[in-house]
Order: sequence, then C-alpha cells, then structure tokens
Amino acid sequence: MQAWQVHQNGEPSEVMRLEDVERPVPGEGQVLLKVRAANINFPDALLCRGQYQVRPPLPFTPGVEICGETEDGRRVLANPVLPFGGFAEYTVADAAALLPAPDALDDAEAAALHIGYQTGWFGLHRRAHLEAGETLLVHAAAGGVGSAAVQLGKAAGATVIGVVGGADKAAVARELGCDVVVDRRTEDVIGAVKEATGGRGADVIYDPVGGAAYTQSTKVVAFEGRIVVVGFASGTIPSPALNHALVKNYAILGLHWGLYNTKNPKLVQHCHEQLTELATRGAIKPLVSERVPLGGAAAAVQRVADGVTTGRVAVVPSLENGATA
Repeated sequence: MQAWQVHQNGEPSEVMRLEDVERPVPGEGQVLLKVRAANINFPDALLCRGQYQVRPPLPFTPGVEICGETEDGRRVLANPVLPFGGFAEYTVADAAALLPAPDALDDAEAAALHIGYQTGWFGLHRRAHLEAGETLLVHAAAGGVGSAAVQLGKAAGATVIGVVGGADKAAVARELGCDVVVDRRTEDVIGAVKEATGGRGADVIYDPVGGAAYTQSTKVVAFEGRIVVVGFASGTIPSPALNHALVKNYAILGLHWGLYNTKNPKLVQHCHEQLTELATRGAIKPLVSERVPLGGAAAAVQRVADGVTTGRVAVVPSLENGATA
C-alpha cells in the first residue's frame, strides 16, 4: 500500500515522503481499517516537527483522525494508532474506540466531525457550561477547530463573535453563522468586542491560538466569564497573570480532549451521540474546504501548518492524484 512516511523531524512539506510499505498488522484489540478520508489537524504538523506531546518512533505515518471502513464494510470514525497514521491507504485503530460514522455526512465531513467537534463540545459544555443567551467569543473562527466551536455555540443558543485574520476568513465566519465577525488584521479586537457586547465582554472565550489572542481574551472576558484554552496555534504559550483572573473574577479552563479517552471513555461516546444528533438535524456540518488525493497530503499539511486554510482539509485516497473535489 501507499503511505506517507516521516523519517526525520522538520516541516511537513520537507519531511513527508510517499512510499510503498507493507499494510500494518493489527495488534491485540486492534482492527485494520481502509482509509476513506483522513482529516488534517494542526497536531499532524506538530508530529512532523517533533513538537507534539506524543512522539512516535521514526519512521511514522501522520494522520490522527479518519473515516475508515472495517473489513465487514462498516463506516467508522477512528483515531489511528501511531506510528500507523491515517495518511495512508490502510491504518489500524483500537476496536473499542471506533465510533459509527453519521449517515448524514460524507466521508470527509465525517472524518472532520471527530477531534475538532469533540473538543468543541467538551470545551463549551463540559468545561465552560455554555448557556443559551450567553456570548461566545471564538478565536480563529474560520479554522478547523474554531469553525466547529462556532457551529456548536450557535446550536447551543449563544451569540457568537468570531475573530479571524483576513477578509476571506471573515466571509467564511459569517457563512458559519457568526453574529459578529472581527478581522484582527484591520480592526481593534478589544474595542470591537467591547462595542459588540455593550462593554460587558464575552461569557465564554474559546482559544485555540494562545499568544496575543489569549491576552486579548483577558481584556474582554465578562464577569464570571470562562476562557477555555484548547491549543497554541500561534506557537506562543501564554503565562497567565493569576492576580488578573482574581481581580476580574474569571476562570481559566484547560482542555485536553484526548484524556477523556482513557479517563472517561463513556463521555466520548455520549458526546458522539450528541454530535450525531446535531448533524442529523443539520444543526452542525463540518466545513470541508478542500478534498485532496493521497499524493497531495504533504502540501496540504503544510498549508494547515501555515494557517492559510479555512475549515478542514481532507485527504481522500480514492481521489486520483492531481484531482480535488
């Protein structure tokens, strides 16, 4: 089979190589899956760079979430077991962790429903307890993680403010349902959010960016507000001033979704049921901005790493090389 291999750490476009390799052999409790679609996540770039919290042995195949097909023909969502990631024709996954792919979504959309939407659901509902009528601020609202949070926030009855970088991403954020869109490149984020909320600020802030975005969050969080920290796409990890959290009476909440798979897997299943129901009635639908063939995976991972994509980019092995859909 064909699979992308990383033999040394570096930028995805430089270190990912498409090679002919043997199909992986499932271990105890694992299953072999045919990859129908693999969604690209920012952690895939971090894996290539050797900067992710998990460092698989070299060589490895990146790709941390897929829509796959079991040997008996079931369509499932899975997190491949590294070093056999999803940017390949076949992968392996833990049998106990497979989730049924929603019938309402195609392969690429289904692959994109998993990590980003689970993270959003846990962040907004389990950690921040977002309520209908509250104001939700989402940084990087047109990206893969942010777009999921926007849709989930709207489905929960919140007023959603999306912060984006650039006019194209602003248009995407509006299409996703943001009530207010702030372009950080041309607008003062702090002033715009305060104006949009009548000076009150946002009740819940969803931050996959870190760096300057986190600093902005502390200046526009409402009384009893909650800042949910889900990642550091900016590359800068903030150092919170806890005296500021005390004086303004807000909470800083960390979210590591992957821990739920071992600490409380029943909650992951419950979350998937909630997401499937929302997808079935059309309340959420992953924004897949691009579908690329297997041969285009390295360039696509680099684009995600560079922050120039919107929504999700999916690798679909059945597409002919050079084609997009």
